[in-house]
Amino acid sequence: MNVSVLLLGLSCLLPATSQAEMSDDGWAQMRQLAQLAEYIAVDYVEAVKDGHVVNDGEYQEMLEFSQLIVTNISEIQDKSADAGDLTDQAKALQEAIQNKQAIETIRQMSGSLRGTLLALMPQSSLPDHLLSKATVKGLYESQCASCHGAAGGGDGVMAEQLEPAPTDFTSKERALNRSLLGLYDAISNGIADTAMPAFTQLTEEQRWSLAFHVGGLAFQSGAEVTGEAPGVTLSQMVNHTPAQLAAEHPDMTQKGIERLRAKPELLFQESTNPLKITRDQLLLAQEAHQRGDYQTAQALAVSAYLDGFELVENSLDAQDKALRQTLEADMMAIRQLLKQAQPPGEVESAVGRTLARLDDADRLLSESTLSNATLFSASLVILLREGLEALLVVIALVTVLVRTGRRDGLRYVHLGWVTALVAGVATWAAAQSLVSISGASREVMEGVAALLAAVVLLYVGIWMHSKTHATQWQAYIQQHINSHLTAGTLWGLALLAFIAVYREVFETVLFYQALLTQAAAAQYSSVFSGFVAGTALLAVLAWLLVRYSVKLPIARFFSVTTYLLLALAFILMGKAMSALQEADLIGITPLPVSFEFDWAGVKSTWQGILAQLSVLVVFLVFLGLARRQRKNAPVAERSGEFLEPGVTRSKPE
Repeated sequence: MNVSVLLLGLSCLLPATSQAEMSDDGWAQMRQLAQLAEYIAVDYVEAVKDGHVVNDGEYQEMLEFSQLIVTNISEIQDKSADAGDLTDQAKALQEAIQNKQAIETIRQMSGSLRGTLLALMPQSSLPDHLLSKATVKGLYESQCASCHGAAGGGDGVMAEQLEPAPTDFTSKERALNRSLLGLYDAISNGIADTAMPAFTQLTEEQRWSLAFHVGGLAFQSGAEVTGEAPGVTLSQMVNHTPAQLAAEHPDMTQKGIERLRAKPELLFQESTNPLKITRDQLLLAQEAHQRGDYQTAQALAVSAYLDGFELVENSLDAQDKALRQTLEADMMAIRQLLKQAQPPGEVESAVGRTLARLDDADRLLSESTLSNATLFSASLVILLREGLEALLVVIALVTVLVRTGRRDGLRYVHLGWVTALVAGVATWAAAQSLVSISGASREVMEGVAALLAAVVLLYVGIWMHSKTHATQWQAYIQQHINSHLTAGTLWGLALLAFIAVYREVFETVLFYQALLTQAAAAQYSSVFSGFVAGTALLAVLAWLLVRYSVKLPIARFFSVTTYLLLALAFILMGKAMSALQEADLIGITPLPVSFEFDWAGVKSTWQGILAQLSVLVVFLVFLGLARRQRKNAPVAERSGEFLEPGVTRSKPE
């Protein structure tokens, strides 16, 4: 194809400025040089074969292209300190063309030159997403099909009238050596003196979508391209040709790269498909382990779970709980393997098994669309599971203040949990748009918050148990409660309410975000209905707890609340250990028997079990000390005269 007209303006020297002062026109000309190097890689095969010229017109064009590259790159070399050996690369390419060297050599040299040029230029803006397949197909049919044909074969109804002929996008040979950036530039700028216009009337999003569409047509015919998509970044896929990616990255399979060109939507699922994140991070962790970088491998394995799989656990539980538990155990086992060198093939085998199970999970969550009932149930369970713990802590604090006559302190508790609601949503929003909070950082935050809450709840529970058998409770209230519940203590209650609610809100929002990715737009109402139902149930539960706890005798109230706070401290301690283990701050030593009681925060690791047992041991020690004190107390003090404030036991007749 005669594309020498692309060089219009390149015969003029680039602006005589340094790279830092390069004008927009100068950068555009450098980008045209990079595009020209790509055309040489694509079209040289039509000019020379086996060291002989087979098309003199095409060969003369190759000579012209290479001379113009040398001429213009010489100016860049003179004016830019960062240009490196550009002139040497350009002259070597020109000499190789003059010597009619093999196409493989020309492609390697032109690709290297193009890569150097792109590295010198500012980073091109990349698309955030692509238009839907149906929209792009309609756009192609209205804008491109008359020349390039309905299937992109260069055989449109107007093709016979055009010279040079329109590009055949279905040619795999050409597609392997064409970058998406080159296609985008051709769509945006057109090709002068040909029928290819500049589609300036289209938006940037439409032009990128068309570039991805035509760039994948060569890989759509015949059997569907299969294979695991490699961990290619969007920038790599846009700037490099498939042939370059396969040559420069041995870990990327040709089939995997072709799959991404055929299905570009896979490149834009990283932020919305947690299972893709899991797969990509596990593969990168495996590569890091192979080169002996065990620390990086560990960090990537942690990210695979926290930034990916954890976000779909609730949805997968609704479909196949056993599969969710198996995958969780698999990824924890992989983390243990990655800590040190392993026998050949052991890490690869473990990762392979996990990837196969992830495919099962992905198929389960995507191919069998979640029903409305399943989405409703998952939404309800998420809110109840995450909200119940926070609710119980807040209610316990509220009822203690009510029973002790310190209703003025309620505003501190309410301030704590309301602020936590706002802060939790605000933190999530900031993580989405302003800063990046990794899964590991999130787990550390949640783990520390749970640990702090567990310790405080245990302390409060022990304090309340010490009042369960106090015979002079009325006197204690009158003499001590006002002095003990000072402003500082009340602010402490507000902080406890904040901590208990904040960690749950942030995690709840993340889980709902992941759940929505598994639902169609028409099913959002089911998720919302589950949220509303969960909110209503929590409100009813809160009302019942406040109403009936206030009516309990004071001794019974303190006794019940003591064990409620102890149970919460036990659960939160288990969850704190799990979160810190998932963040890789605490080791994981599994018990001989595998089990899990998620509602109680119990998992089969020595660290988690010992931490939870320590809560019980501390409570039992204080319980024993309290009983010893009561045995040594005067008989009248142990008789429990004041069962309620102001109410004494009647003397027998």
